[in-house]
Amino acid sequence: MMVSSDDGLGQPTIKMRSSRVRPYALTGGRTKTRHQLLVETLVSVPHYDPTLSESLMPESRLLYERARTRVSIAELSALLTMPLGVVRVLVSDLATQGAIFIHPTAHAYQHDRQVLERILDGLKRLPV
Repeated sequence: MMVSSDDGLGQPTIKMRSSRVRPYALTGGRTKTRHQLLVETLVSVPHYDPTLSESLMPESRLLYERARTRVSIAELSALLTMPLGVVRVLVSDLATQGAIFIHPTAHAYQHDRQVLERILDGLKRLPV
């Protein structure tokens, strides 16, 4: 069951009506993901496939449809009123299928401490 409204920015907001289904039932009791998905991680659908969309379970379909434009995990959770953990597991499943692309975050580009220390040492040696 879904209710659609407007988020005030011209984007439709799709919300799940409250149901008696527990969030863990949507993920089959799973809480771990195959991909690291931080709240700020951006995801998008690289090549939209209406046939795939129709074959997905309703909650995954909502995520797939909303991710047609780049959106963060936190935004998906808020816009679809789904628990963050459920969104992470379902998005991870979609990414494993190749249906959703996970954009690299700044966190993914963090360098190890030795590299950062060498860069800092080099900067300190530069003439002012």
